[in-house]
Amino acid sequence: MIWSILLGITAGARTMTAIAVICWAAYFGWLPVHGTWAFWTAYLVSPIVFSVLALGEYIGDTLPNTPSRTAPMLLLGRMAFGILDCVIVATALHEPKAGGVVFGLVGALIGAFGGLRLRLWLGRLFGRDLPAALLESAAALLFALIAVHAIHKGMLHEKANAPLHETGGVTLSRCEPQAPFLEKLA
Repeated sequence: MIWSILLGITAGARTMTAIAVICWAAYFGWLPVHGTWAFWTAYLVSPIVFSVLALGEYIGDTLPNTPSRTAPMLLLGRMAFGILDCVIVATALHEPKAGGVVFGLVGALIGAFGGLRLRLWLGRLFGRDLPAALLESAAALLFALIAVHAIHKGMLHEKANAPLHETGGVTLSRCEPQAPFLEKLA
């Protein structure tokens, strides 16, 4: 669950990036959300819509007239998506949703305010804002990918180490990992 805070930080830096990556992971079966309230993340339309929104956010963030991420309404949106991202992950991991709320909220605040400070510093370092904006967007995407990969890998590790169950002399095998990426595309 600790990787969830990285998703919250991602949402604080780029609101739509973490949810897009989470939806792709759910679509490919890397996050087991079927049968839960978060089932909608596994439908193909979800990752497509959030990916388009993330690309729009990347473009919009490079424009000079984009409002500050710490403006009250924008900050609330980042906090809401940070919470949503982490509660989806908590649901998939069968962990308490309250932990998802806390990690998402704290991460979003770190990502929003820390990301702003880092962006201003990088802008001064590069002498202009565009390289800082592009670097921050790339870092947000990388953070989300690392977090979702680590969460998925942790789930596979837990399944692999789960004890075998015996029922009436019949041994039931462990759950198999989700379908690999390429099999899902075929």
